[in-house]
Amino acid sequence: MAKMNGPRFKMCRRLGLNVIGHPKAMDRATQENSRDKKNLSNYGVQLLEKQRLRAYYGVLEKQFAKYIYKALRTGSNPGPIFLAALEKRLDNMVYRMGFARSIRQARQMVNHGHFLVNGKKVDIPSYAVKVGDQISLKEKSQGLQIFVNNMQETPFDLPYISVNREKLVGTLTREPLRDELPIEINEQLIVEYYSR
Repeated sequence: MAKMNGPRFKMCRRLGLNVIGHPKAMDRATQENSRDKKNLSNYGVQLLEKQRLRAYYGVLEKQFAKYIYKALRTGSNPGPIFLAALEKRLDNMVYRMGFARSIRQARQMVNHGHFLVNGKKVDIPSYAVKVGDQISLKEKSQGLQIFVNNMQETPFDLPYISVNREKLVGTLTREPLRDELPIEINEQLIVEYYSR
């Protein structure tokens, strides 16, 4: 399975944004080498924003483009549509519900088959979670201390997700709205990049 590898802190500094959520990711970044301070062309600004969003969700280019083009075909405002599609990926839902401390860890947990969606095992990180879907741990995995620890330390409390920390179960209760997504992205720049 293809995935984004490489030094995560270095990637954050290159993109000028903490895309992995680690508190120390930007410690070595200085104002002098910040990407925001450089004079970028319109194309450069759009490309940077696309790279930031891809890094947030850990999605490779080919799959990322599919989300965008599908949203562009809807005819309405494509920005919030493709952001919601990325947000509802199984690996991201596992991360947002607090089962994992990062999207990378969530993707690995999903690949290893720890999760059930509506009682059925799903080991595909890009699986599209639907409203009302219940994500839970397999019975064998419920005894693992890592999940209990992660659930207690979860940084997210999102209105479109309901989580029962005692039973280690989470549910996508409704479609996420754009202003509720915990990401710092200007999606219009990405739409313009792919509309060229």
